[in-house]
Amino acid sequence: MTTTTTPVVPRGLAGVVVTDTALGDVRGREGFYHYRQYSAIELARTRGFEDVWYLMFHGELPDRAAAADFAARTAKLRALPADVREALPALARAGAVSGPLAGLRTALSLLGASAGFRPVYDLDTDRRRTDALAACAAVPTILTALQRLGEGLEPVEPREDLPYAANYLYMLTGTEAEPERVRAVEQYLISTIDHGFNASTFTARVVASTGADLAACLVAAVGALSGPLHGGAPSRALDTLDAIGTPDRIDGWIREQVLSGRRVMGFGHPVYRTEDPRSRMLRSIAQGFGGPLVDFAVEVESQVEAILAELKPGRELHTNVEFYAGVVMELCGLPRAMFTPTFAAARVIGWSANILEQAEDSKIIRPAARYIGTPPPQPVPAP
Repeated sequence: MTTTTTPVVPRGLAGVVVTDTALGDVRGREGFYHYRQYSAIELARTRGFEDVWYLMFHGELPDRAAAADFAARTAKLRALPADVREALPALARAGAVSGPLAGLRTALSLLGASAGFRPVYDLDTDRRRTDALAACAAVPTILTALQRLGEGLEPVEPREDLPYAANYLYMLTGTEAEPERVRAVEQYLISTIDHGFNASTFTARVVASTGADLAACLVAAVGALSGPLHGGAPSRALDTLDAIGTPDRIDGWIREQVLSGRRVMGFGHPVYRTEDPRSRMLRSIAQGFGGPLVDFAVEVESQVEAILAELKPGRELHTNVEFYAGVVMELCGLPRAMFTPTFAAARVIGWSANILEQAEDSKIIRPAARYIGTPPPQPVPAP
């Protein structure tokens, strides 16, 4: 007689390979990640957002004609259906404390219903991609409208003549941003489109494996992103700089945090064992702006890494993407309430690409759990 046992995997599925993907990978020990066959950081430095969006959806970079056609096509999808637009004031009021990301969940559900999104299981590849394009184009419009309504301002309608990042900042502020700020935000957006099987991406794929519609998959991903251990860290990392205040307080403040067992937001990553390449790029962008905030952030980074090396020897703890992302977005004039939503405005591309890929596989994702409760069956007590 043979018995089978369920394999036991690490907590959090750390390092467990659950599927194959052609979308990209994170090589943590090398400090490298890629979209398709290209370095994500090189793409951020040399290409525009729409080009990388095209790459994630189509598997190749567009030529000039294809790039222009794709940019024009997606720009026409930015305007929201009337029933979604009419619901935004109520969503903004309801999310006065939780912010635009909470409103995005409901707005995406409404968008999917309004647009007639059907289960991906029932659709062909072209229709799935059409739904994904519509959702991705609408997310920045939803987020900026919710933020402005929360501030007591009227939403700004999208413009078809502006690229993705420039239009995003325009809808947020009502004015066209300076080119250097647009490019800084665009590079940040490109660098955060995708990043392996992180919590929100995996969540999107689990829901996609059930055959659910694209909006349902994205709502689930947004829910995962909303957790402070995932997408909520950019503003929290900047809050750390505020809490420290001045260079003379760095050493004492950080030591107290570490010795008390509290996390130092903006440092450490579950995958990277060397410097986060996104942090390296964003540091360079921040230093291009210069100023007291950047100088202070660089000094905090230097001292924190030295203290962590002393107090946690043998562990490689460096700044992650959130640390300098917060600095760059602050320099570009984004309110802190929009830091994580801005992340979502980029990551929706990666989520959607993963949903499209998962939809090609009809196998539902259904892991097992190890029961550790009271041994059954126990007698049911009399009432």
